[in-house]
Amino acid sequence: MLSCAGHASVLMWTETTISGLMLGLSRMVGVERFNLALQSGGRDSVDGDWAHITTFPTFEEGFASLAVIAAAAGWGLWEIVSLDREREIGRFRCTNGWEAMYQRALSVCWGSGMMGGKFSGLCARLFGSNCWAQQISFQSRGDEADEFIVRPSDRTVEGDLERLLAADAATRADLAVALERLRQEVEERRVTEDALRRTEKENAFLIEQQARTIAALSTPIIQVWEGILTLPIVGQVSGARATTIMQALLHEIVQRSAHFAILDLTGVDTLDAETADHLLRIVRAAELLGARAIVSGIRPRVAQTIVELGVDLSGLTTVADLEEGLKTALRSMGVRAPSPIQASSQR
Repeated sequence: MLSCAGHASVLMWTETTISGLMLGLSRMVGVERFNLALQSGGRDSVDGDWAHITTFPTFEEGFASLAVIAAAAGWGLWEIVSLDREREIGRFRCTNGWEAMYQRALSVCWGSGMMGGKFSGLCARLFGSNCWAQQISFQSRGDEADEFIVRPSDRTVEGDLERLLAADAATRADLAVALERLRQEVEERRVTEDALRRTEKENAFLIEQQARTIAALSTPIIQVWEGILTLPIVGQVSGARATTIMQALLHEIVQRSAHFAILDLTGVDTLDAETADHLLRIVRAAELLGARAIVSGIRPRVAQTIVELGVDLSGLTTVADLEEGLKTALRSMGVRAPSPIQASSQR
């Protein structure tokens, strides 16, 4: 067991192990909630720090002694820039703290939430009131050090979490509405297409007119969320149809500044090598315009055909169904997507 200052400890490499740990946590809960959790942890971890400080005649002397211990343990160099007891405002600096170092390794700037939590927790003891730390400089983005201004505040970790929970509820409701609207539009298009196909043998004129209508209906491009387009594909994809789909999709990507294009293959019963090649060309063209393509709804029989034909789809992002495709795009955009149970409860 590793012991530091008489306490059981663990040694982890900041730029690899800590970076991986924190990246995984932030992906699970989102950066804002992740930072709140760290700030809460910092505030709740100052009992021992405060006990050490109070063994000295002044807060400044105790803090200077604590800073020596913190630096030896990898927490960086702590300094009091200024401390105004009358106005109850403290300014603190931390150079080469572990939070700034792992974020530089990840090329991100999330802020040093735990460090700010510690400083606000110490000032809460010193001033006798709830305090909040505002970070004003960030070493992870190139500043000389992390700096914080700490003052009494009505803002609390619990209050910010309640706000985030309320925002999550709104997101779940919006997602449920968007998914339901998308399902209805796709179903309406399929019903219309089926009706047209049943009557297309009436005469040559009607066949020609209906073929044009079917072609338009079979390549609908729907904006389901800001920056997210979906293209439900039904039936075979010939060379001429692939060109039509590509032109329409690229036009909509540019017009709507889309970041994601979801190609839903739920309505494709069979797929040959030529069709697979057409789909790959559509995906590559979309990505050349900066839109990430997601393929959803590949049926088991189609998947088996792809394997038998030896078609290489390793470069594609594939998901089980349209709903999962939308959630994947939302997560990549930083929007928290609810679970299917949560989404259905909001309908």
